[in-house]
Amino acid sequence: MQVAIIGAGPLGRRLALAAAQAGFKVLLEDIMPSNLHHAQEYLRQELGPAALPSVRFVSTIEEAVREADLAIDCVPDELESKLEIFCLLDRMAPPKTVLVSPMRNTSIADLASCTYRAEKCVAVVVDAKELTDASLREIQVRTPPAIADATVELVRAFWEGMGFSVRVEDDAISRSSPVA
Repeated sequence: MQVAIIGAGPLGRRLALAAAQAGFKVLLEDIMPSNLHHAQEYLRQELGPAALPSVRFVSTIEEAVREADLAIDCVPDELESKLEIFCLLDRMAPPKTVLVSPMRNTSIADLASCTYRAEKCVAVVVDAKELTDASLREIQVRTPPAIADATVELVRAFWEGMGFSVRVEDDAISRSSPVA
């Protein structure tokens, strides 16, 4: 499985490390060269030079998602940021690509409805600390109403491949949030 991780901040780097250690091919993207440099040094220390080739560092979203099975954005959990990145991913990624977004405060159902692939969009409730804390080994996956079974299975395989148990739930944020 090829995984594109968009954003090389703390969450993106730790996610890239966990995915590479689990044997996934990872493309880590960030528009800031300094973030990519810090991520490369972090991964070199953690993986060693022999394992580092399982991670490629790229500077464009288009290059990161070109052949990705999963595209995971690691941008701030703010509606404007998430909407912008989801629109870019939807436009640049091939139709097979599942869009995954770590978020707590934004509705995946709302974001998915802004794409041409609502059935291939999921949210995960995870942060950088949870990726390294051995006591927190469950990932909550939130899905929009029109989710495809194959999407859930691909996302489940990814997280379980990294040693997490997966709990899938319907996205409750959009149903419980008042409409402005």
